[in-house]
Amino acid sequence: MADVDDAEDINVVLKDDNLSSPSHNEPETDARENMYFHDLPDALIVTNIDECIFDDVKCKVEFESLFRKYDETASFLYLRSFRRARVNFSTPEMAATARIHLHELELFGKRVKCYFAQPKDEESENKDPHLHPPPLEKQFLISPPASPPVGWEQTHEAEPIINYDLISAVANLAPGMSHEIHPPSDKHPAIVVHICEDPPLRCNGEKPKIIQTRRPDVSERGT
Repeated sequence: MADVDDAEDINVVLKDDNLSSPSHNEPETDARENMYFHDLPDALIVTNIDECIFDDVKCKVEFESLFRKYDETASFLYLRSFRRARVNFSTPEMAATARIHLHELELFGKRVKCYFAQPKDEESENKDPHLHPPPLEKQFLISPPASPPVGWEQTHEAEPIINYDLISAVANLAPGMSHEIHPPSDKHPAIVVHICEDPPLRCNGEKPKIIQTRRPDVSERGT
């Protein structure tokens, strides 16, 4: 049900693992799972959920039971103002499996969508949030040279966070085709993106000529 390349690749891996023998290929299966899931987060952001989930206990229980099929210990954080919910799983594999089966699911008259949440940067959370002095190698032109404080070490910039959903959505865009970003409903129209095609290149490489307009006669302007 998922429409992104990473989810389809994960779906193929899960199917292959179900067909293989657990006793014979268990080390190989674990290695492949770690390769596919080590970069994925362990949480999903569920969007476009119906308001009854926030008010009705039965609807909330039914909503949570869909995700607890893949992880009984899943926790939920509801964002009513955004009509969203964050679902935390025990492992990235459980989050990926739930996204494959529940993405664009029709629930209480709404088509919900599941996206991977941005992973937390544990290294940045444990660091001192205060502003640090610039690196020492940038101060070699200062006279006299500044001395760093005792125990100070240079901090390196963290690696960029890769948004797999955004990269896959951009890769699926093709020129000349229409892509529905948001389905229509009773309250708003559909949002459709039309990709423009590249203009055809001239074979001979000649530039288009500018058509000159005729200047009116002086006699005509005088009359």
